[in-house]
Amino acid sequence: MEKLKADLNMGNNLRRLRKANGLTQDQLVARLGILGLSTTRGLYSRYETGELNIPIRLLVALHQIYHCSYGCFFEGLTLGEMG
Repeated sequence: MEKLKADLNMGNNLRRLRKANGLTQDQLVARLGILGLSTTRGLYSRYETGELNIPIRLLVALHQIYHCSYGCFFEGLTLGEMG
């Protein structure tokens, strides 16, 4: 499965988008489940802290939930951090 390199800034962006949409991690995990992505709050928390790489399919689902551009997930990242 394709994954992005773990990056603290990506986690910060995930957290910022979730909070901007007024969702708790539990609420977001429930919405992901509706879209067919089974995850737990603990696992999702590790994406926000940058401990785990975020699967591309999860990024696509978050794009659907937040109705934002994909650029929002990568805001503030530099090529040096992604390489």
